[in-house]
Amino acid sequence: MNWIALVVAGLFEIGWAVGLKYADGFTRLWPSVATIVAMVLSVVLLGWAARTLPLGTAYAVWVGVGAVGTAVVGMFLFDEPATVARLASLGLVVAGIVGLKLATPAP
Repeated sequence: MNWIALVVAGLFEIGWAVGLKYADGFTRLWPSVATIVAMVLSVVLLGWAARTLPLGTAYAVWVGVGAVGTAVVGMFLFDEPATVARLASLGLVVAGIVGLKLATPAP
């Protein structure tokens, strides 16, 4: 369950990172509210997962899921470049996340 909470926390991280773009420097009310809610949920779930997972693993997976997801969403929503180098680099981050999962003993 802690790994599921951690992945969901990463998804909320993607949500707040993308929300920052729509909140326009927190000048737009509802996108700002949604961004702040996603931030809080993301950190709360990270904290919950970190109770039983090693902190370094939990934090690295959280950041990795958020970074890869945000980059991919940026490619689709904001026409950011999807170059071979960017995609390969994102693949390396995913490989690192999988490696951490496989190397972390069950709580």
